[in-house]
Amino acid sequence: MSWEAWHLSSCVLALWPPFIKDRSKANALPMKSKKASSFHEFARNTSDAWDIGDDEDEDFSSSSSSLQTLNSKVAKATAAQVLENHSKLRAKPERAQSLTVARRARWGWRGADSFPTSPQHLLLAEEACVRTALQKQQSLPLRPVIPLVARISDQNASGAPPMTVREKTRLEKFRQLLSSHNTDLDELRKCSWPGVPREVRPVTWRLLSGYLPANMERRKLTLQRKREEYFGFIQQYYDSRNEEHHQDTYRQIHIDIPRTNPLIPLFQQPLVQEIFERILFIWAIRHPASGYVQGINDLVTPFFVVFLSEYVEEDVENFDVTNLSQDVLRSIEADSFWCMSKLLDGIQDNYTFAQPGIQKKVKALEELVSRIDEQVHNHFRKYEVEYLQFAFRWMNNLLMRELPLRCTIRLWDTYQSEPEGFSHFHLYVCAAFLIKWRKEILDEEDFQGLLMLLQNLPTIHWGNEEIGLLLAEAYRLKYMFADAPNHYRR
Repeated sequence: MSWEAWHLSSCVLALWPPFIKDRSKANALPMKSKKASSFHEFARNTSDAWDIGDDEDEDFSSSSSSLQTLNSKVAKATAAQVLENHSKLRAKPERAQSLTVARRARWGWRGADSFPTSPQHLLLAEEACVRTALQKQQSLPLRPVIPLVARISDQNASGAPPMTVREKTRLEKFRQLLSSHNTDLDELRKCSWPGVPREVRPVTWRLLSGYLPANMERRKLTLQRKREEYFGFIQQYYDSRNEEHHQDTYRQIHIDIPRTNPLIPLFQQPLVQEIFERILFIWAIRHPASGYVQGINDLVTPFFVVFLSEYVEEDVENFDVTNLSQDVLRSIEADSFWCMSKLLDGIQDNYTFAQPGIQKKVKALEELVSRIDEQVHNHFRKYEVEYLQFAFRWMNNLLMRELPLRCTIRLWDTYQSEPEGFSHFHLYVCAAFLIKWRKEILDEEDFQGLLMLLQNLPTIHWGNEEIGLLLAEAYRLKYMFADAPNHYRR
């Protein structure tokens, strides 16, 4: 993706779908944004760059026609604010630099995955943004290209130091645990909490997710049986994707797959996309209570990369999967399906009708932040920023769109080691992640600036060191509040 496209993406910040329909009335709206009246209202009034040029935004809870009519005041007010800001930018070019290019240079950029960038949105933003983009392009500092997935997945973003004595000792400890007749899963979790070495991560993840048994002798037969079972589902169900009652599900999956980590070449390969389509469709068919929900597609990618790394020594990010045998690809596909299924079993209320799990988690995050950093909480209230406006995605995608994939993989080492890591510990990680940016949050003094920051946090250069500090803070918060929930309730 070109820099100009990135910049145009940033310029359509907060241009939500209702703005497209009501542009002529936007300037007449009051500038005070109002709290969304319901979860569905916000979810259906917002989208991101993964919603490109299609009309599936009605998918969100579309199974019921009894949903409330949308109250779009939040979106309209934000759009009106953007229009006003754009008019100021045209009058003051130096202000344009401070709001767009300078902010991007300061924060960094992790891809167009924050707000909608459909052709219609881009056309509306182009007049206000394209001149500034072209004028400032040459003045932007060059950034080093850092792999998003592979070589640095087990090290800091700053380089690739040789394995230390401590790391060699840890690796040997893992190998001893994994090769024992009956792996001590409690000890394996304890060793995995601070991160799993790349060499043993695939088998460790299979064990921690509950996919493989602890008994060494049963593992080979279990893998063979579960892989055959998965491809039995393919034979039984996959042709039904063309049937009328499954067409909407398959269509949404087919639309979402190309958007899955669009900046990583691995996931743009047709063969990989076909694998993801099968995994997601079979999961949806076997879980009719929720079916497929946008965001689940993201949750396949860490498993796929980890199980692929078992067969690939070089840079996974650019690896051509057609170089692998059919048997290897089938093994990676089946293992990714089963481990993703195990993960979703623990957080399925995030994806059932009305997504009650996410509603509860966002509310719990708001209560927690109000107690641990009242200044940040009051800052959001002052500028009428609702937690749902940024934290919905944090819960729906488990921070995957806020972090490089290498960091997500490291984060999931701990999540799979922690009791209820994906369903419970994630709340404290989100709180620690939010407070990490308290200075930048408090420096922003308008609704648009806060949303722009929270939707594009500068984590592109993060590595294991940053994730380790984040997890340590999350553990501290959990220790303080998890067993005394009244501490974070007013």
